[in-house]
Amino acid sequence: MCTCLFQTWEDPGHRDGDTGCCGDNDPIDICDIGSEVCSRGQVIQVKVLGTLALIDEGETDWKVLVINTEDPEAGQYNDIEDIRRLKPGYLEATLDWFRRYKVPDGKPENQFGFSGEFQSRDFAIKTVKDTHSFWKALICKKTDAGELSCMNTSMCDSPYYCSTSQAEAIVHSTDPYGDPEPIPSSADKWFYYEQP
Repeated sequence: MCTCLFQTWEDPGHRDGDTGCCGDNDPIDICDIGSEVCSRGQVIQVKVLGTLALIDEGETDWKVLVINTEDPEAGQYNDIEDIRRLKPGYLEATLDWFRRYKVPDGKPENQFGFSGEFQSRDFAIKTVKDTHSFWKALICKKTDAGELSCMNTSMCDSPYYCSTSQAEAIVHSTDPYGDPEPIPSSADKWFYYEQP
């Protein structure tokens, strides 16, 4: 049986009409504002609240703000304005973090579409639907995948589809995990950035 989770992808061949930039060739980024911390790879149902259009080195990199529908506070949040009302300063701190998070690596501050204004739930849902249509074109080989591997076990009508047994054979043919690399000391370095 083939099933499909809602998938999205920022198409590097599509120039966004709102940001004027092409996609960054990655899935959209989901920022869960809830109180629960998810484990890596965990699949959750979320409520979309709004979005931020980050421009990373000239590419559109959507940040969609959501809350886990199982979060105890999920019923209080329905749109971006609820975050502003219930978590004062949260959006400003989020914007500031996304603006500066690459500065310690020697990169410039990120820029934003819409002058850094968060967009509404309705706009965010439209963005998710748009990027989902880009992903469907990608997985159905209607757009150039470039270096991306689109092999999958869930989209039966995709030319990249492979069976579960074929996927398992590929996984088993790879080299086993080796010893972990040591964590470099630079990972423990703190950076302070003064506001201008």
